[in-house]
Amino acid sequence: MDMTGEERINAPRDAVWIALNDPEVLKRCIPGCQSLDMKSPTELAAVVKVKIGPVSATFNGEVTLTNVNAPESYTISGEGKGGVAGFAKGGADVTLTAEGAETVLQYAVKAQVGGKLAQLGARLVDSTSQKLAQQFFSDFNTVVSEKAAQ
Repeated sequence: MDMTGEERINAPRDAVWIALNDPEVLKRCIPGCQSLDMKSPTELAAVVKVKIGPVSATFNGEVTLTNVNAPESYTISGEGKGGVAGFAKGGADVTLTAEGAETVLQYAVKAQVGGKLAQLGARLVDSTSQKLAQQFFSDFNTVVSEKAAQ
């Protein structure tokens, strides 16, 4: 599954970059996130509870940041195991472009699921994944824009 998109954030690029690397901000924005802990400047551990169709699962995962080019871009990748529900793994290339007082955040996501999740059908998994990604970026936009306005 692949998806791309962009968010126009009413905040300077440096502020958006700081928020993209702040576990507390990310935890507030990731749908179903129960914990997100920074293990190192480029490694995080996450616990996320998600429901896709009839399958609800708690995923324990590891997230890694690579290709870090502050404050412009990075690649975020991770893998989560959800027990009998299966697994999810993937990554996103995130790019920040300054446009005046705003920042355009562009993302390109690649994801893969296995186990019971994969048996649900690609359309259901894809549509739910898109909704979750859009919710994350929308919530992220709101949090960062509000911080910048203070």
